Amino acid sequence: MATWQEFSEQAPALAGKIKERFTAEKSHVLATVRRDGSPRVSGSEVDFREQDLLIGSLIGAVKAKDLQRDGRFAIHAASAIDDGGADAKVAGVAVEITDQAEVDRLQGDDGPAHVFRLDLTEAVLTWVEGNTIFFDFWKEGQGSKRLARPDNGPVVEVAQEAETG
Repeated sequence: MATWQEFSEQAPALAGKIKERFTAEKSHVLATVRRDGSPRVSGSEVDFREQDLLIGSLIGAVKAKDLQRDGRFAIHAASAIDDGGADAKVAGVAVEITDQAEVDRLQGDDGPAHVFRLDLTEAVLTWVEGNTIFFDFWKEGQGSKRLARPDNGPVVEVAQEAETG
């Protein structure tokens, strides 16, 4: 898994666009895994703090319990496709920060909370131009690529400018 910093170094342009989507709105949709293996979705906010992507949760909240038991997550930024913007998603494993001094430092004066660092295995940015839907995605260990689906036809890989760190 990659920290936000590592992902940003590997795919800086994509990371910048995804960060822009996540900071454009306050609330996003977090998917976690319930005890029985079924999905749970919850509203959640993200925080880009120092070199990490973080989420917080009220003490004892079900999403925190889900992540403590099984850290797999996906989080989806509020969609802006209708406004000509992009749709962003990241997925991976949430790691709870348990050192209380670190939690206090990261959360500030927000009161008691769980704090999780989001380590990434994939990131996707989706947008529409004309009759074509584009997908920029990064997967851990595979780098990034762009796909397009013009006029509801087959998906094709599209050349893009090389990412530089």
